[in-house]
Amino acid sequence: MHQKTIIVGRLGADPDMRYTPTGKAVTAFPVAVNRRWKDKGGETRESVTWFRVTAWEKLAELCNAYLSKGSLVLVEGDVKASAWLDEKSKEPRARLELTAQTVRFLSRSEHDDDTPF
Repeated sequence: MHQKTIIVGRLGADPDMRYTPTGKAVTAFPVAVNRRWKDKGGETRESVTWFRVTAWEKLAELCNAYLSKGSLVLVEGDVKASAWLDEKSKEPRARLELTAQTVRFLSRSEHDDDTPF
């Protein structure tokens, strides 16, 4: 079986593109996914889940060229979780990593978007 994860969120930083020793392009960028709901008292609550998205080859080049901090994107791919102990603070840390198969550019930045996401 194969699992697929789809997220819609905004980039928290500009994409970072590099090349592997064999010349393959790889681009990484953080995406924040906001969730809003009303609690039992009627107050609006919000939580944010961060994903570290990685795109490869031609998709990596396109993401690097057209995305920037604040861009709204839909990303489809495989997700995995990683956890470690922070060496300085000794606090446990975790991250969700999403290897992108598809990235849809929904807006260039948060300032030019009329989408109600």
